[in-house]
Amino acid sequence: MPTLRPLHDYSDHDVVNLFSWSGAVPATAGTMVKQTGPSGWLSDDNVVEMFSAAGNSYANTVSQRYRTSAQITTCGTGAAGTKDIPLGMLLYDVREEDENGEKLIYHPRKAAENDWVISGQAAPVLTRGVVLYSGATLASDTLTPGGAVHCAAAGELSNTAAHIEKSAKIGKCLGILDANNHVLLKIEL
Repeated sequence: MPTLRPLHDYSDHDVVNLFSWSGAVPATAGTMVKQTGPSGWLSDDNVVEMFSAAGNSYANTVSQRYRTSAQITTCGTGAAGTKDIPLGMLLYDVREEDENGEKLIYHPRKAAENDWVISGQAAPVLTRGVVLYSGATLASDTLTPGGAVHCAAAGELSNTAAHIEKSAKIGKCLGILDANNHVLLKIEL
């Protein structure tokens, strides 16, 4: 599972906040994402659409949630002969519930304090910057400073030859793995 550590350096101009998460929840910060659908974001689309009920449904009541029309999902390696085109890296976890099973839609302050995005809300996606990253796939690779990293399965990163052929370049390593399997990466999309 990819994990984004607290050390990062980026400009707010390199963060895209137009897409909501479309996929299994929870999604962790550090996951590489791509746009869903053939059209991506369109200026003439409705900005939001009906998403789901906020909780239980009762007769003669309406309790709808909305989400942004443009959406993102986990980026992988692509089908044979094609490459997934990554948009960037999730900066916050996407969640429905907190650690106690309480719906975050009723506790937005807790979500904001913990850097969580409630599903349906626009999720910040980093396109360029420096991050401290750890992931199971990259932890098993042999890294070199300046070596390229590419998207692997399940939104993780890798620098093996198999992933270089199947996915686009994400950025480069600024060092090697430390004792905790963390590496400093420069994301360049």
